Parts: sequence; C-alpha cells; structure tokens
Amino acid sequence: MSIEPNLFGEACLIRRWGRIGARGQRREHHFTREEEAVRLFLQLLRKRRSRGYRPKPHIRQDASGDR
Repeated sequence: MSIEPNLFGEACLIRRWGRIGARGQRREHHFTREEEAVRLFLQLLRKRRSRGYRPKPHIRQDASGDR
C-alpha cells in the first residue's frame, strides 16, 4: 500500500496484491484530503496485521550493480 498524489492534487491510496512474478491486481482510492487517505491506510494496516500479515522486508541493493 502507498499514498501518492495524482495529477489533480488529490491523495490516492494505492493497494497492490497478487502472486510473486505475476502482474497482480491494483485498487485505487481517491481522497480530496491526505488525512482521509492516511486514516484508511492505518485502518487497512491494522486489519492486515490482525490476520498475521507483516511488511515485506526491504532488500538492499548493492550500489556497484551486478558483477
């Protein structure tokens, strides 16, 4: 999930899910105020964590590139 601005200055909560390696699905929620997007984000986050979901670990990429 992420909160991003759109071209019209609205806040968008973007939700993505699907199998690893597949294109997956995407759902967008548009809000006039960023606070509303944050409220839904936190609500969905609490719901997911209560079901056992955890954030995906960040994979650090080496700055030197592939060798």
